[in-house]
Amino acid sequence: MSASSAPPSLDLTERLSRRARTMNASAIREILKITQQPDVISFAGGLPAPELFPLEEVRQASLAVLDRFGPAALQYSTTEGHLPLREWIAAQAGIPAANVQIVTGSQQGLDLLGKVLIDEGDVVLVEAPTYLGALQSFQPYLPRYEQLPTDEGGIDVDALEGVLQRSGAKLLYAVPNFQNPTGRTLSAERRRRLVELTAQYGVLLIEDDPYGQLRFTGMPAPSLYQLGLELHGDVNRNHVIYSSSFSKTLVPGLRDAWVQAAAPVIAKLIQAKQGADLHTPTFNQMIIAELVHDVLPRQIERVREAYGQRARLMLERIRADFPQGVEYTTPEGGMFLWLTVPDGLDTQALLPRAVERKVAYVPGSPFYALGGGENTMRLSYSNATPAQITQGIRALGDTLREALN
Repeated sequence: MSASSAPPSLDLTERLSRRARTMNASAIREILKITQQPDVISFAGGLPAPELFPLEEVRQASLAVLDRFGPAALQYSTTEGHLPLREWIAAQAGIPAANVQIVTGSQQGLDLLGKVLIDEGDVVLVEAPTYLGALQSFQPYLPRYEQLPTDEGGIDVDALEGVLQRSGAKLLYAVPNFQNPTGRTLSAERRRRLVELTAQYGVLLIEDDPYGQLRFTGMPAPSLYQLGLELHGDVNRNHVIYSSSFSKTLVPGLRDAWVQAAAPVIAKLIQAKQGADLHTPTFNQMIIAELVHDVLPRQIERVREAYGQRARLMLERIRADFPQGVEYTTPEGGMFLWLTVPDGLDTQALLPRAVERKVAYVPGSPFYALGGGENTMRLSYSNATPAQITQGIRALGDTLREALN
């Protein structure tokens, strides 16, 4: 074809769907590209510690699955998920296996929930700040966000009723245990009130709980899902939808997670997942099912102890090395803590200066659905060694002190 007869240039961006044009790159994933330099200490990604992975146990479980199931372990399977795994999950919650849907990582669960629950313009209530990945999952379905005020005890439920009265909200998304990004835990009293209020106003409540088993201090509180079961007395009338994962307790690379919910929600999740990937990998599910009875409890204790030690060390070093005026949360579990630096400092603008000192974090503003948090940041202690925590917090303290001066 000659140059004179070439077709006109096509603007491919203009051919993208409106939904696609609302998508944004994950701020965390973009920062992780920076931290691939081997000499940069990263407190950015919420990565489990690889030295704690149960490698030998996974190897033995893989062989056992192949020996027991043969070719079936490598074959297509049902969309709902491997039945023995669903039965184990269901038994922990005291519900039927029919109310459990296996998903390929909890991120897929959030995406599918957004697909089946959110219409364009629906009001979705989120914490301020909230998990960035949930905002990414829900955004293509074009909701209208409203931020809920939070404090050290989690969502301010005293303010919530007024929001529910005026907002016409359809959905509330919450991370009650060791919240990502703040590390805060919703108090037991507030949990019950949150469940009661959302039920009263007909608002669906998504409880995202990937970290709940990683408590290293304090007393556990009942899940929002269990409180919903108590309130309604019927698994298929419960307005609380529960999401969790094996990524933070066993290994993340197998990408096994689940959603438990009332039958009408599960039915639509099954259909949505059929369109997404047919089913979560059979072999991976069978490996997890092999590990949950004996290996998982030991692994949880191992991870709890290690993360508790790392969190305590990070807090000690923050108190010793950070300038006056920096506030921080004290997590009871999980993988994160949250810093608020003095007004006037922009942690996004400060990040390149920290990287020059070979340390990285996640600026706080991407965790706010409607903006804000320019003077905040998230630190993860789970993936750093004690030596890296000591060195990295000192470098970050020097960065903050220089900026303040």
